[in-house]
Amino acid sequence: MKQMEQTEQQEETRVAARGGVEFEGIDYVEFYVGNAHQAAYFYYLTFGMPWVAYAGLETGARDRTSYVVQQRDIRLVMTSPLQPESPIAEHIKTHGDSVKDIALRVKDATRTFEEAVKRGARPVMPPTVLEDERGHIIKAAIQTFGDTVHSFVERHDYDPGAFEPLYQPNPSPQAPAANGLVAIDHVAVGVEAGELDRWVRFYEEVLGFHQSHREDVSTEQSAMNSKVVENETGTVKFPMVEPGAGRSKSQIDEYLAFHRGAGTQHIALLTEDIVTTVRALREKGIQFLHTPDAYYETLTERVGEIELDPALVRDLNILVDRDGWGQLLQIFTKPLHGRPTVFMEIIERQGARGFGGGNIKALFDAIEREQARRANL
Repeated sequence: MKQMEQTEQQEETRVAARGGVEFEGIDYVEFYVGNAHQAAYFYYLTFGMPWVAYAGLETGARDRTSYVVQQRDIRLVMTSPLQPESPIAEHIKTHGDSVKDIALRVKDATRTFEEAVKRGARPVMPPTVLEDERGHIIKAAIQTFGDTVHSFVERHDYDPGAFEPLYQPNPSPQAPAANGLVAIDHVAVGVEAGELDRWVRFYEEVLGFHQSHREDVSTEQSAMNSKVVENETGTVKFPMVEPGAGRSKSQIDEYLAFHRGAGTQHIALLTEDIVTTVRALREKGIQFLHTPDAYYETLTERVGEIELDPALVRDLNILVDRDGWGQLLQIFTKPLHGRPTVFMEIIERQGARGFGGGNIKALFDAIEREQARRANL
């Protein structure tokens, strides 16, 4: 009985922290890039994400050109400025091609925005109704880490094929072959040293998230501290990392230096079949980080038996981890947008809820080898 009362009290506390605000998932991730058409074409050709919508001068957008690419529940927006003095151009000048908006789908955009601002969030866009002949959505936005924002998107009867008003459907000339990618699993964030706890508190106090994981890692050269915040249902997850004290610059230091501050370090794409996905991406020219052979020599001793052929896992450089719920398979691309900043993770969850804590040191070692090649250690 006492345990039941404690559980009920904990749930009441969490409900109070959320303030009735519910996040349904990540609606889209928007990149500001130098050439939206080329960026969208890159993701179409390599990641198999068809174009679905377009906004530009022809549709009434006067300051930007945007292309939307989508595969299953993964939706990315590539946006470029139409004027060199625009805020979009300034963002690209400072950060390079990088994530501007991690948009969260909500049941009530107005209430979510008002609660967040009441708890200390800086407003960017008040709740606004966007509508045309296809229907309407309600959208608001707040400032978060670095120059990144969270849009709150409340979708009603709006035609999903057109994305939102000022966009028009823009289907790809040919649908790419399926490669197993299905959703955005999480978005990883890099913040400055000493800022990790502040941003964890922001998500806890302002958006009602909770901390679910912690991992501190060090190598012979560098170190990082990591915590994960997520919403109550786990549909929105943000691993957050800061550089730790070390002999050399860590991968997080390098990211912060070239990104010019905090921002999205990588996006994890969930797959139903990591072997199929990795093979397909390799065939399209995507380069992945190399894992040393020594990692695989004791793999089964560390994680137990795995369903896949160990030789295949080794050949594809897939990392394997296990937690109390199951197994996790993951691999990381090299940076994709010019500067050594944002990259993609491909992840398959076989019940696991973690983020590959047992693999982080192997990842660090692999990235440090790439840093050394770039003379950034």
